[in-house]
Amino acid sequence: MKPFKVRLRFHGNLSVFLGSKAGDAVIERRLAEKTSIKDVIESCGVPHPEVDLILVDEQTVGFDHTLANDTKVEIFPVGNRGTYRTEKQLQTVGIVTFVADGHLGRLTRNLRLIGFDVAYRQNADDHQLLDVMVRENRALLTRDRRLLMHAIVQDGYWPRSQNADEQTIEVVRRFDLSELIAPFTRCLRCNAALEEAAKAEIIDKLEPLTKIYYHQFRRCPDCKQIYWSGSHFPKLQRRVEEIRSRARGKA
Repeated sequence: MKPFKVRLRFHGNLSVFLGSKAGDAVIERRLAEKTSIKDVIESCGVPHPEVDLILVDEQTVGFDHTLANDTKVEIFPVGNRGTYRTEKQLQTVGIVTFVADGHLGRLTRNLRLIGFDVAYRQNADDHQLLDVMVRENRALLTRDRRLLMHAIVQDGYWPRSQNADEQTIEVVRRFDLSELIAPFTRCLRCNAALEEAAKAEIIDKLEPLTKIYYHQFRRCPDCKQIYWSGSHFPKLQRRVEEIRSRARGKA
């Protein structure tokens, strides 16, 4: 077939995948055969789970749309919802269960701190991550963009920052979770939902001063870790409130 040209404009923070710190970024591709829009977008370095809306010659399309002629394409991230009125948003928000790769241990701890279910094994390989993602219907959190491009990944996110607190705010915003934050309800070690524990049941596990000064406890039903509002608790509360406030876009 006759070669043709595709002009792609990436909007919003998708430009980070193109090595651009500026706003919208434009890339041109010359193709010699019919190609899916998903493949063309990912050939530019942008993982498909980061793309929420695609316009081909001003018409909304899905990832299975095939390009065969000279075309102008506009690609938007999740953050640009509302730019166009359409039923063809490609990504899901409100997801509350995740699997994180081995490089995101601090992000995992933060998300568990504010109540979200995050599967995590530091030494898990790509196959194991994808298996947990599919089997347990989780969104994938990874800094490996090639892994995020895997065909079986439906929901996922590539944290822009390398700072765990900033990553946490990004994830809460991306999946619209600020109203679902439930701090201090999940085990930071093993991810299980915490249960109330009567002091009398665990008193032999407590340090002498803890026995005297604290009376309300929670315990992990899996690893048996015990939690209480100790001297560190106000600092954690401030941290949670900062995450919640910034995720909502407040100063």
